[in-house]
Amino acid sequence: MMLNNKDIKIFAGNSNMHVAKQIASNLSLPLGGSTVQEFADGEISVSIHDSVRGSDIFVIQSTDKPVNKNLMELLIMIDAFKRASAGSIAAVIPYYGYARQDRKSKSRDPISAKLVADLLTTAGADRVLTMDLHAPQIQGFFSVPVDNLIGVSILYPYFLDKFGMKNDGVVVVSPDLGSVTRARNFADRLDKRLAIVDKRRPKPNESEVMNIIGDVKDKKVIIVDDMIDTAGSICNAADALIKKGGASEVYACATHGVLSGPAMERLENSVIKEVVLLDTIAPKENACSKIKYLSVAPVFAEAIARIYQNKPVSTLFA
Repeated sequence: MMLNNKDIKIFAGNSNMHVAKQIASNLSLPLGGSTVQEFADGEISVSIHDSVRGSDIFVIQSTDKPVNKNLMELLIMIDAFKRASAGSIAAVIPYYGYARQDRKSKSRDPISAKLVADLLTTAGADRVLTMDLHAPQIQGFFSVPVDNLIGVSILYPYFLDKFGMKNDGVVVVSPDLGSVTRARNFADRLDKRLAIVDKRRPKPNESEVMNIIGDVKDKKVIIVDDMIDTAGSICNAADALIKKGGASEVYACATHGVLSGPAMERLENSVIKEVVLLDTIAPKENACSKIKYLSVAPVFAEAIARIYQNKPVSTLFA
């Protein structure tokens, strides 16, 4: 796709340079020249090497681990573009960190997702482009436009090719009540039935399966979630689907592969046959053999092109 490279420029922080290069390639544009590094005391230094005066700037940066470093890189880059008289600045955040802190679960809790939204707009972002916010209502924390792309649009074709549309032996599973809408969207696209894992969380990053709602006996099941962090929840759900539900095979997919702590070991030792993730977070070097990554670059490139050309982005949700 050829765009007028005098008016649009793509820049990237350090968090997911691979995806940034793919997005730029899909747009037939070079990545803008910039240097983002640390001083000896840990402060972040940003230098923009290209003129951005009057240009539409899209700066690509996931705010995954190290979250605070990657977030500060993004904020300082936005500030640099603003002070260099950029025409507009869009923060392209494939993975939005702090999204799970979207409400007060107990007294005196912060709402960190709102704080991050305030920081981005204060720094100078004119709009935000992201994918599968943990809580879609986070869009309301912003006073600028937010386009929240859906990872299901990339994930479901993979499983459609794998199992086919007419295979009645496949059931889509939501790993908890909060993910039902996402899983139903996935199931509708594949024309499959939906089941739900009813679980409770005794404490953060721990879960206990209570019931399985729906028939999965002797079925191949696909667990659909927005992210896999420590993998405890998804592995427990997979175990319950086999032992309690009688499922024959378990597959899993998610938009964001956070993969913290014991996640790799848990997935490797789990009953899950395959885990399909999107590369919103840069793939881990020590990824387990069950993980397969799909690229988000074509969808983000199309969204950027539509924003730049003042065309609707809603067609990407269809």
